[in-house]
Amino acid sequence: MRIRWFGQSSFLLGGAHEVFVDPFGDMSAAASRGLRFDYPPIDGIDADLVLVTHEHGDHNAVEAIGGEPAVVRSRAGRHGSPVGEVVGVASEHDAVAGTERGANTVMCFELDGLRICHLGDFGQPGLRPEQLEAIGAVDVLFVPVGGGPTIGGTAAADLVRELAPRLVVPMHYRTGAVSFLEPPDVFLEALGARVERLETSETEVEALLGTAAEPVVALLAPPV
Repeated sequence: MRIRWFGQSSFLLGGAHEVFVDPFGDMSAAASRGLRFDYPPIDGIDADLVLVTHEHGDHNAVEAIGGEPAVVRSRAGRHGSPVGEVVGVASEHDAVAGTERGANTVMCFELDGLRICHLGDFGQPGLRPEQLEAIGAVDVLFVPVGGGPTIGGTAAADLVRELAPRLVVPMHYRTGAVSFLEPPDVFLEALGARVERLETSETEVEALLGTAAEPVVALLAPPV
């Protein structure tokens, strides 16, 4: 399985099927609020399935993806899809039961024999027991680490230890293209796991897999 990062929380996961999670659209309006969002547009990408964790413009631009994909859009529950069952786990975008930023859906599914969990803009202080049970075993975890509208580095590290994935992919953090988040440094220091700093925005997963006891962190290069 390969993963390609488009910036923020947007990823294409490729294998037996192509799955795109949280595509962003035109973010030019961010500048009027004093925010920089300069990742290259998502263009020319087809997928079999698109997953949307929540309805914010940097996560829900389904129209950016071609190929007439099936769509699971910000809904908790168990959903059929081209890759099999997708489990959407209800969560919140903030630490006050969603009253500031609304709902977020953690997306879990299997691709090429690996169990994937994408946390979207998870903002709760931690996972509740029923959420942890619904997520289940995880091989590859996509976790926000940049603070602000999501959990920050220390809480993200605690969450990784709780879910015990084999590979961790940090997302939603400050880069040269985004001004309103924190860099991943606090997360990397708090987790203390082996970090692979990649020179490109895409990689093959299998060569990077660690173990549940000793996960590997894949720090992808921001897309240019």
